[in-house]
Amino acid sequence: MCSGSFANNILLFFPGGLVVDNNDHITKEVWYFGGIMGSGVLMTLPALVFLGLKNNDCCGCCGNESCGKRFAMFTSIIFAAVGVLGAGYSIIVSAVAIHNGPMCLYTNGTTELWTNPFVDGDYLNNHTLWKDCTAPEGIVTWHLTLFSMLLVMGLLQAVLCAIQVINGLIGAICGDCCGRCGDV
Repeated sequence: MCSGSFANNILLFFPGGLVVDNNDHITKEVWYFGGIMGSGVLMTLPALVFLGLKNNDCCGCCGNESCGKRFAMFTSIIFAAVGVLGAGYSIIVSAVAIHNGPMCLYTNGTTELWTNPFVDGDYLNNHTLWKDCTAPEGIVTWHLTLFSMLLVMGLLQAVLCAIQVINGLIGAICGDCCGRCGDV
């Protein structure tokens, strides 16, 4: 999921799949790096910790066999919380971007200018407004598709991290309730 978020955010730097002549023609929410920082970097740390937990036998600390496992689960809570924050950041940036709509060459009668004509989110219900964005071609669909994917990935990441917080709390409180270290 992290690499998908990275890729989506990078694709958003190429509106309509094209290289832009002016960075001002890129939607400002792309520059907030919701996919790169929120669902990317801030989710990589928890993912690495969660992958490491399966190999963590943690037996023995201070003469108490379950102490190590409890500490590992407590640590996973902290990293899961970081993951929830990162996913939340990505969700917020994506939702705002979907509401505001893309930056495009807007044609209103005889006037053409690069602007964000859909700031009120009214374009989501009125698809006839999409034709007023003349360049880049298909920018509204591009924008909605990629930011919607970031939104869904962020929601999924937030749910998974929240489940890990609950799992970590149970593990930190109970420790190795089901068995003793060394038992097979």
